[in-house]
Amino acid sequence: MFRLDADPALLRETEEQRQLRSVLRDFLAQTCGPEEVRKQADSPRGHDEVLWHRLADEIGVHGLAVPEEYGGAGGTFAELAVAMEETGRVLCPAPLLSTVVLAGHALLDSGDRQACERWLPGIADGMLTASVAGFPHPGGVTAEQGAGGWVLRGEADFVPDGAGADLLLVAARAPDGERLFACAPDPATCERTARRVLDPTRRQARVRFRGAPAEPVGEPGRAPDTVAGVLDAARAALAAEHVGGSAHALDAVLAHVVRRTQFGRPIGSFQAVKHRLADLLVEVEGARSAAAYAAACLAGRRTDQLPVAASAAAVACTAAYRLATAEYVQLHGGIGFTWEHPAHLYLRRARADEALFGTGDDHRLRLAGLLGLTGRTG
Repeated sequence: MFRLDADPALLRETEEQRQLRSVLRDFLAQTCGPEEVRKQADSPRGHDEVLWHRLADEIGVHGLAVPEEYGGAGGTFAELAVAMEETGRVLCPAPLLSTVVLAGHALLDSGDRQACERWLPGIADGMLTASVAGFPHPGGVTAEQGAGGWVLRGEADFVPDGAGADLLLVAARAPDGERLFACAPDPATCERTARRVLDPTRRQARVRFRGAPAEPVGEPGRAPDTVAGVLDAARAALAAEHVGGSAHALDAVLAHVVRRTQFGRPIGSFQAVKHRLADLLVEVEGARSAAAYAAACLAGRRTDQLPVAASAAAVACTAAYRLATAEYVQLHGGIGFTWEHPAHLYLRRARADEALFGTGDDHRLRLAGLLGLTGRTG
């Protein structure tokens, strides 16, 4: 029988993590309001490069979970989860998920020390943006070895921040099986087209490789395990983002229902509104617990627990974010439906993220399999 287990100390926020949260919240409140989010979502690279470098230089967000030997702070995923929650709270349009979580974990999990020494310092100091392609379906990209080395051919779609990334970690089919490759995109051999997506704060792109030079990362045969581990880390990070976004929505709604009056009373005093807010609080706190457990599994290197924890967090946090953003719009009344109000930005993020690394139904089916709950017909 599967048993969830974690060190309770890993579920409690440390004093250092509280300080990190406080510093980040103050910093982002000054640099990343709704207007900045809208403006940067329309920029060529999809993010504010000044903000990106300040996050690296002044706070060291990019290197929180990168080992010191590769230029990072040597922390754990628990510290990174704090950063993901706070950036999710303000919809910070910076490629942290793609660069730090997806690409960073792909390099670390590959076990390729040479690749880590080459690329991770640039990620940690903010000089490099990166993403992954072909995760979780590598079938669209093939790798072949020519006279000058490995080259990639084929297409990967909906690559997170793929249009502007300086480095792509690509899962591709090679003659000896699925392998991971590092590719510095060149317009001559790599065509990147920005996709029009629901959430403008999280860019995605279609990438076509036409003989793009690439370097193998990790040993042959290790790529499937690396991809699986990276995706679970991404689900845990996304869950933390959703907790931050849900908490923002709840706080914004609470502030509004206290100020807004009808029939001479604040609408927050009406029983129906109280019930809705109570239900939302329960959902948000449940999501917070699920996200904390997934982060604890990564921080404590409990790889045996991580698949269940990551999928459980995906289910809980996706549902909480969906409810929170719906109430964000509804309980703000007419103003919540306007383009000028930030509620629609959170609604877009919540809806778009629902299918980013698997839908809620996908994860329920996965959990059923992991927990041995499937019947004879599956």
